[in-house]
Order: sequence, then structure tokens, then C-alpha cells
Amino acid sequence: MLRLAIVDDHKIVRAGFREMLSDELGIRVEFEAASGEEAMQKLRETPCDVLLLDLSLPGQSGVDVLRAVRQRYESLKVLVLSGFPEERYALPMIRNGANGYLCKDCERDELIKAIRTVAQGRRYVSARTAELMADDLAGAGNSLPHESLSERELQVFLRLAKGESVSSIAELLNLSVKTVSTYRSRLLEKIDVSSNAELAAYALRHGLMVD
Repeated sequence: MLRLAIVDDHKIVRAGFREMLSDELGIRVEFEAASGEEAMQKLRETPCDVLLLDLSLPGQSGVDVLRAVRQRYESLKVLVLSGFPEERYALPMIRNGANGYLCKDCERDELIKAIRTVAQGRRYVSARTAELMADDLAGAGNSLPHESLSERELQVFLRLAKGESVSSIAELLNLSVKTVSTYRSRLLEKIDVSSNAELAAYALRHGLMVD
């Protein structure tokens, strides 16, 4: 039996996924969680094989959860299910440890295929994500600065773009203020901007703001 967990802050979305999977033989939903913190707590109590993870979560974001899962649950497979199209987050998420990326408006058959693919230890990408990966490997020259950010850089970037202070980010991510300041300086250089306001403008321009 394949054990599944659904992490999304919208109850109706969780119910929709549960309904889509209810008649599928060999798949059981072990638990649901409405936040990253709740997901990490339930993982300590209830092991599962595949985590369906939304990026837009209150408090601990989907990026934060992905990092924590990769550190603590090496064998757990993570399938990111996001309302954001592949162009925005698919490549960064896969580079930083996600086993697959799928848009929430996918068909039931594609969802089932993605779940079973990552459960088998393989990577699942949609046709559009595969195209983006091919372009990236071919050096098509159209990759955006945020697509090359490391996992930690992406975490800090998204929080700075939302207006969080260096000190609050340091506390949340268990880093020193000096370390977060170093990440900020590196981000300004990589994104080629000069302030937090410009980081936020970049994030808005490219649809990267995670509520």
C-alpha cells in the first residue's frame, strides 16, 4: 500500500485531491496538513511514502518544508503540486530536491501517474517541464536569474521579497543575522538589483510571490 500525505492550506483543495484518489487501488491517504509546521509534526508520528506539497503555505513555506524533508526523511518522495505554472518554479524545485512538479489543474490520470512515478524512485516532470529542462541543458540563453538559486538562497529570496527582515529570517531559519545578510548580498548580485524593494519587484514581475 502506497502511503500518501496531502499538504495544502485550502481545505477544499485537500478534499478535492482526496476525492480524486479515493477509488485508486493501492493508494491510501495517511494524513492531511494545512501548514508546513503541521506537516512536519505529523510526519514524525505517521510515516508515509509520498508527500503532495503545495508551495503557498502559511508560516513555513513549501520551500522550507522541502528543505526540512530532505534533511530528515531521505526516502520520502516529494511531489510539488502548485497553482504556479511550470515556468515559475518547476526547475528551481526539482534542482532543490523535489521528485516532481505538477500544476494543480492537472487531470486525475496525470496525478496518479505522477504519484506512482515518484513512489518508484523516478522523477516526474510534465511535458512542459521537460521542455524547460531541455532548453536549460541546451543553454538556450533564456533562463532567468532566480532559476539558478540554491535551495537556501531561494528560501531567503522569497522571504525578503515578502518584506521580512533579516533578523526575522535568521530566527525562522535558525541562521545568524550575519549569514542571512551574506545571502542577501549574494542575492542582490545574482538577481542584479540593489535593494529589497527591487527584489520584491522582480518577484512580482515574474509571478514568484508565494502567499
